[in-house]
Formats: sequence, structure tokens, C-alpha cells
Amino acid sequence: MKKLMILGASILQLTAIEKALEMGLQVIAVDMDPEAVGFKVPGVICENISSTDTENVLLAARRHEINGIMTLASDKPMRTVAVVAKALGLPGISPQTALNTTDKGQMRTVLKEHGVAVPEFYLVRSLAEYLDAVSKFEDSCIVKPVDNSGSRGVTLLLNSSSLDKKKEAYNYSKKYSDSGNILVEEYMQGPEVSVEAFSIDGVCYVIQITDKITTGPPYFVEIGHNQPSSLPVVTKNEIKDLAGAAVKATGILEGPSHTEIKLTDSGPKIVELGARLGGGFLATHLVPLSTGVDLVDSCIRLAMGMNPDVAIKHDRGSAIRFLQAEPGTIVGLEGIEEARKSENVVQVHISHSVGDKSVVLKNGNDRIGSVIARGETATEAIASCERAQEKIKIIVK
Repeated sequence: MKKLMILGASILQLTAIEKALEMGLQVIAVDMDPEAVGFKVPGVICENISSTDTENVLLAARRHEINGIMTLASDKPMRTVAVVAKALGLPGISPQTALNTTDKGQMRTVLKEHGVAVPEFYLVRSLAEYLDAVSKFEDSCIVKPVDNSGSRGVTLLLNSSSLDKKKEAYNYSKKYSDSGNILVEEYMQGPEVSVEAFSIDGVCYVIQITDKITTGPPYFVEIGHNQPSSLPVVTKNEIKDLAGAAVKATGILEGPSHTEIKLTDSGPKIVELGARLGGGFLATHLVPLSTGVDLVDSCIRLAMGMNPDVAIKHDRGSAIRFLQAEPGTIVGLEGIEEARKSENVVQVHISHSVGDKSVVLKNGNDRIGSVIARGETATEAIASCERAQEKIKIIVK
């Protein structure tokens, strides 16, 4: 039996774990959480190791004599995937490409060198450098760690903010930066989209463009996705070209990419790029519903040295809405089963329980859950999703 190692065993990687087992593969799941949901799947071999502990993951990979390694929708394990793949001669991106797509400072620098549109930015390593960088922006800027995701550590900072507020944004970003490095960059205004693509033999195939909904400033947490994008064809072509240029510049020759783009008054610019699938059920659920493309299957096939199928099968709609509540303690969750039975609803996922705290959304982990729906069009999917969302009542005290 061929063996596939999957870094991460949370809800984000569960689809890959289950799919790989269905394909007749032996799955070795790696996660630092002994209670990870993927560890509970029958037949899975569990390795209780951090997915970013490259040395011990490599030792486990050698011990199991794996035939492939991958992660699904998380940036941090990508460097480990790349190192293990290179050491064992397995399919995967290079360590340099992993760095280009997980360190936002490196990413910005590489894209700029290749003429790919990015915001004005400064990479800072100290409070003094940070305060100097902030002063270079007239009105406002974005402060964020170079090596995290899910909106963790991201703040919109007004130039008129007090010194204490500026230091608060710095410390918040620093808290989520493994390297301690921070980006201070132009605040790009305009609609935001993401692009799911898959590269084969150096050719980047765009699978879907997603319209994104966020909380806006100051933390920009994603609270909804719609597929396909409602933007004009001309704009979507510009987005595809920019995403393709970014993928090429960072060195992604094989495998998935998730590119976030802002449509500014001066044209589309790259927000971020990852050599992995989009998280938040975007690639695992929304893309298959709207296009018929199983990107998880394609990632597994690529990791195992098989040919992926990324041909678009149909053009339909899909949508997700993330659940949030007023700050407090959750004392009741109502209407969940009614929402699940609603027309066109595919999944209702609740990540918090009675007794848990509900907080102001600062990153993706703060969301209470989500609702996913499908439709013949994006408009139909959105309507079904939001009707089901309205049935769910999160009672807080």
C-alpha cells in the first residue's frame, strides 16, 4: 500500500485525509494536537508532532517510508513539505519556492523584482524601523507579520494614531510573527478576490475566482465567499493574468496556488500568495460545487506522482457565510438543524460550543462556524446560504 503523509490533522485537512483513504492510500497524519479530528478517522496512522518541526517530521517520513507528502490549506507546514520532498526525492515545491510563498517580506521582494504589481511596503525588524516606516505613509497603512495567515496579527493603522496605538499595533503583529519580522505596507482599497489555480508542468490553470467579504478595518477577517466572481470578464482576465505572473515569479511549477488580489484604482495588486489550496472550505467545498474540479484529489495525485485532473466540469454557484456573535459567553446555539435542512445547504459547521467565549473577530479562529450552500448561479447560492444563516441563533451572555 502506497503511503501519503499529510501535515496537519485539523478540520482543514480532514477532507484530504478522508479522500486519500478512499483512494486506497495509507495515511500518516501529523499534528501537534493529540485530539485533532483527523486522528480520529479509522485507519489513520497518527504522528503527534508539530507540522513545522521539520527535523522530526523528516525522521517520521523516513521511518514510515512514505511515497508522498502534502498539506492542504495552511502556509506554515509548506516549508516542511518542501524540505522532506527534496530530501526523499518526492514531488513537491522547492524549499526556495516555499520561502517565497510563506514569508510575506520575501514574497513582496520577489514579486517586485519580477514586475508583479504589489503595494508599497517596508520590511521592519525593530520598533525604530517600524515607526520610521509608518511615518512614510500619509494617511494609513497595514501592519502584519511576515509569516502567519488567517488575518492573525493584521491591523489597519491610521497615521494620526497616538504613539501608544502605533506600539499596540506593532506588538499585536509581533505576537503572531514567528521570525519577529513585520511588514508595513500601503492600505489598498477596493474589492478583494482570491484565485484558485493549479500548475502542471509550469502551466498555471486558473480554476476559479472568488468574491470575498471581510469585516473591513481594522482586522479584515473573512466572513463570506461567493463563487464565481460577479466581476466583468475584462476585470477577471486581468486578475487571471496577475495571478499567473505571481505564480511564475515565486517558482510554483507544480501544484496548487491561492492568490489574494485587491482591485485598486491603479489596477489589481497582489495581497498574498500561497503554494497551497485556499482555506476556510474555499477549495475543499466551494470550488468543487461551482466548477466540478476536485482540487483535493488533484493535490493527492500530484503528491503521489500521478496525473491530476483540473478540467472544469460545470459553471455553477457556491457560497459560504461565517458565523459571528456579540462578545460574551455562548449560552445557547439554536436553529442549527433547521439550517442544515434548508434548501441547497451543503454543510453547517459549528466550531464553538456552549460555554465557549465569543469575541470580536480578529482572526479566522474567532469565527463561530459557517454555512455553505450551492445554486445554479452565485446569486442563488448566496440567497440560500444567507437564509440558512439567519436561522441560526447564537445566544451570548
